[in-house]
Amino acid sequence: MAYTASQIADWFLSKLNTEAGDTISPLKLQKLVYYAQAWHLTVFKTPLFVEPIQAWAHGPVIPSLYHRFKDVCRECLIELSEEGKIKVIELASETEELLNEVYSIYGEHSAGYLENLTHNERPWIDARKGLLPHQRSEAVIPHESMIACYSSL
Repeated sequence: MAYTASQIADWFLSKLNTEAGDTISPLKLQKLVYYAQAWHLTVFKTPLFVEPIQAWAHGPVIPSLYHRFKDVCRECLIELSEEGKIKVIELASETEELLNEVYSIYGEHSAGYLENLTHNERPWIDARKGLLPHQRSEAVIPHESMIACYSSL
C-alpha cells in the first residue's frame, strides 16, 4: 500500500518525545522521510509514497513536504506533534516496523548530520552530477539508485 509523503512525515512527528529531548526541524524531517522511502524500496521493492525526491543543495527533498513546512519553525513542528494537530493514519504492520527502525537509527541525529550523510551517498551525488555544491536542482533521485545504494549496506 502506498502512502503520501505527508502521511509519513506525520508519522515521524507523532513519534517525537520532547520530554526525552527529541527535536526536529523541517530539514531533519525531510531526511527521515527520504530514508524511509529508501529503505522501504530496498526491503520491500515498492515505493512507500509516490512523490518524487529531488536532489537539492541541502540533500534529498520531497517538494510537497517542503511547501507544506517551509514556513514552519522547529518549535512549531514540535507544537504540531504535541497538540495533536497532525493526522496519523494506521500503517501496515511491516511498514510501521520499518519506520520504527528508520527512526531509531536516524532520528537521534541532527539535521546537519543527516544532510552530511546524504551528501556522501551515491543517490544524491549521482543525481547532482555536474552541479556546483549550492546550485539549484530539481533532478529526481531514481528509485533504482536508492535500491542499489542501500542494498549494499
